[in-house]
Amino acid sequence: MNCFECVQQGNTVVAVAVCRVCGAGLCAAHVRTENKQLREPANPGKVIHERPARQLTCPTCREAEEAV
Repeated sequence: MNCFECVQQGNTVVAVAVCRVCGAGLCAAHVRTENKQLREPANPGKVIHERPARQLTCPTCREAEEAV
């Protein structure tokens, strides 16, 4: 699989990740990584894992999430 963002720019670069929102393949230069604490829905605010989860997104989905 190739990076969707790079293909849009006319380049071919191997994807190393997949966007969790849209499923686009992403190279290391385009993937956005965020750590997020997982919480229980029944107990808002209670952390259920000490180690944060990793979330990978493409630049487009990350921008859309930040606009909310």
